[in-house]
Amino acid sequence: MTAAHELEKTTQPVRGAKKKLPGGTQSSSGGRQGMFVRLSSDDKQRAEYWADKRGFSSVSEYVAEAVVEKIRRENLDYDLPTLEIARLNELVDQVAALATNSANLERVVTTGFDSLIGLTRGDNYLLDEEDGELV
Repeated sequence: MTAAHELEKTTQPVRGAKKKLPGGTQSSSGGRQGMFVRLSSDDKQRAEYWADKRGFSSVSEYVAEAVVEKIRRENLDYDLPTLEIARLNELVDQVAALATNSANLERVVTTGFDSLIGLTRGDNYLLDEEDGELV
């Protein structure tokens, strides 16, 4: 996963995220079935952090949304690149073009200096004496 994907996740709200209702509770049944999930302590702490940051009513709601999102990705059902990712792709293309231009400039300078060195040595085909015949 690239830095652009991480940035996208931290700046874009999760679709379908349920916000906490002030002064009330949300019914989480909605036709859902229970499931037991074991996470490492680090993963659980991260899930709690992101669930709170995204405004989910519980870590279970956050995990349920994460499972749905992962299934969508597995089915190749995901959004087109965001503006940030499109800009990053454009910058990558520009750097590749710059590298090509730099290589071309290096080649031109190298062949130019080789020609000048050949002229000073007298190793150039243009300095050969003519014998009067066309080749």
